[in-house]
Amino acid sequence: MSESEIKKEDWEKRLLENLALASLREQRRARRWSTFFKLITFLYLFILLFVALGWIEGGRMHIAEKHTAVIDLKGMIVADSISSADKVNASLRSAFQDKNTRGIVLRINSPGGSPVQAGYINDEIRRLRSKYPDIPVYAVVGDICASGGYYVAVAADKIFVDKASLVGSIGVLMDGFGFTGTLEKLGIERRLLAAGENKGFLDPFTPLDPAQKEHATRLLREIHEQFIQVVKQGRGERLKDAPEIFSGIVWTGQKSIDLGLADEMGDADYVAREIIQAETLVDFTSQEGLSDLFNKRFSQIVFKILSDLAVNLR
Repeated sequence: MSESEIKKEDWEKRLLENLALASLREQRRARRWSTFFKLITFLYLFILLFVALGWIEGGRMHIAEKHTAVIDLKGMIVADSISSADKVNASLRSAFQDKNTRGIVLRINSPGGSPVQAGYINDEIRRLRSKYPDIPVYAVVGDICASGGYYVAVAADKIFVDKASLVGSIGVLMDGFGFTGTLEKLGIERRLLAAGENKGFLDPFTPLDPAQKEHATRLLREIHEQFIQVVKQGRGERLKDAPEIFSGIVWTGQKSIDLGLADEMGDADYVAREIIQAETLVDFTSQEGLSDLFNKRFSQIVFKILSDLAVNLR
């Protein structure tokens, strides 16, 4: 056999080997993709099965036994936060509607926030208590339950505190800064154009107008009086006749009990065990729904899997 024929035979052999290897790689790649899609399909069907059987409800595993529902109210009570009226009220409705809820513990650790948001939550608690009279609601105070946090707490049947909790601050404030002198020293001129003599109400770059100050003070007094009436409505005869209660001061948990602002010492476990007598605690705090969470994470998971597969298939 000539040298040219040997080279040709070697070339054909290498070509066949390369084709075989390419075919083998393609088969492996197809098997991996097939396994991937089977896993995704299985996961999707598994979730659908859980939802259909009622094991997952509102993003939570369904608890069949009698329990105490727990809802956390943390941080500032403002719109678009974890403690907004929309989120807290949705949690309250879910807890009340659960047929196995024996009582509700609202764990509060909040310095306050919007009187409007706090008012929405207070109103909803009282509405739900009236609709479900057999389900009690207890507020359990953590480190602090002040201002708007206390506005919410007084809607509960009872308020439980720790001896070192800070409770109260029944008052209203409006704060800001004035920069007129600073601007003059810096040679900066404030140019404010407005239609309406009070449109620049309490503008920090212009001198404080006495009439506007009086109007702002009147607004604060009105909201403060609303706050006081809500506290009196919620606490009733338990409140002691002490004018300083409504002065905006905060009190320790022990002192708040003495003043009638709170009822007893105790944490969530104590209330569930001794008061509600349903020791199992189930968290009803509003979370991302199952579908929202799945949609949010699915693309990230798929991207990670595809990236790993792409590396392995090279």
